[in-house]
Amino acid sequence: MRGGTVQINWHETKPVLTCDFHPLSGLLATGGADYDIKLWATVSGIDQKKSPGVTYQSNLSYHSSAVNSLRFSPLGEQLASGADGGELILWKSHTTDAGEVWKVHKSLVFHRKDVLDLQWSTDGAYLISGSVDNSCIIWDANKGSVHQILDAHFHYVQGVTWDPLGKYAASFSSDRTCRIYINKPSKTKGVEKTNYVCQHVISKAESQMTDEPKSARSHLFHDETLPSFFRRLAWSADGSFLLVPAGSHKSTPTSEPVNTAYVFSRKDLSRQESLPALMLPGASKPVVAVRFCPITFNLRGTNTSSFFKLPYRYIFAVATLNSLYIYDTESIQPIVIVAGVHYAAITDIAWSPAGNYLALSSQDGYCTLLEFENQELGSPISLSEEKNVVGDANKSPVPEAINNISNSDSVDSRNEIIENSHKEEEDDKDGKEASPSTRVPPSKPAKRRITPMAID
Repeated sequence: MRGGTVQINWHETKPVLTCDFHPLSGLLATGGADYDIKLWATVSGIDQKKSPGVTYQSNLSYHSSAVNSLRFSPLGEQLASGADGGELILWKSHTTDAGEVWKVHKSLVFHRKDVLDLQWSTDGAYLISGSVDNSCIIWDANKGSVHQILDAHFHYVQGVTWDPLGKYAASFSSDRTCRIYINKPSKTKGVEKTNYVCQHVISKAESQMTDEPKSARSHLFHDETLPSFFRRLAWSADGSFLLVPAGSHKSTPTSEPVNTAYVFSRKDLSRQESLPALMLPGASKPVVAVRFCPITFNLRGTNTSSFFKLPYRYIFAVATLNSLYIYDTESIQPIVIVAGVHYAAITDIAWSPAGNYLALSSQDGYCTLLEFENQELGSPISLSEEKNVVGDANKSPVPEAINNISNSDSVDSRNEIIENSHKEEEDDKDGKEASPSTRVPPSKPAKRRITPMAID
């Protein structure tokens, strides 16, 4: 693995608030506080044995405020971007003699305040968005109109996601709740319409290892004082589990809370009360975003202590305010730890379609790009196998928490740590540098070992 902070002028030294890779071409899109969206081509550094980089491709200007979230549609023909003030724009790709051009396709108008997160449905027919107006909206992407409003949250909606199998949707708010919605189609004049209703409100759990006769219930998530506008959650590609950031776990009612991300098993979502099956504790700062690598990998067969009972491997990234941890579902320890590469909070993470690049965006105005060599993360399963994986997701074993927690203090030998990769180099072709006075000193990387824990 190679990588580090790419020292260029990403968004006029303004915070970079979001990033995403095009699912086909692999172009990297970034959105910033300069109100623009920029497209970049990745440049491999493997052959030259150096860190990867990017080259500027084009600029999408339309928003009149900071761009907080952007996501390409599943087939890559559209790009959705959400910004302050409730702006939500659909861009569409057009092929011209000069190459690919992105133009404004639709403006989705209803949110009254900042749009913080958005996500496409797997079929690209719908879009879900979360806003500072405490609501999330399901949009009909083809019509460009509101399909359904989900407004039960009591504070900012900072994360939204779709179940890839189309049964569930989820929203996450700074009111310390994660809401799980189930699709119960309704019929109007004989036409069946998608209709999501709230099935679970995940908020509290009983504290473990308490001797008190009445077990106390503590909040699972950080409150609104979390210093981030983002709580980006994600489903695994087969829909077997949901990964939720911003966790705050207390083992006893009197213990200090521990920062964590939670794993919820799909089978638990059908129960009366949904509780996390697994937690990933140990980070010194709160978790603000999680993202799955789009590639499904074959099992390595080297670790029998896996917490997930899956016939294949997923790799996912967990970003805190100041660091990044990469896990796979066959390992106990994170396989990569990245810390100290940014002077301000991490805002978003994105995997390239081939899984060979991972990008981080930050409020310090820079992005970090990691590059993995061929099969460094493992051997991808074949296309035919992958179709079977997704098609048989409900039949496949779902992840189950393992009660035998490793007490070893050694970190997995495959772990790699990158620290303080900021260099005193010139920025991009404009030669502009971010003023040191606008940056905050880098936080010290977390030294604690992260060990996943099963929650009974």
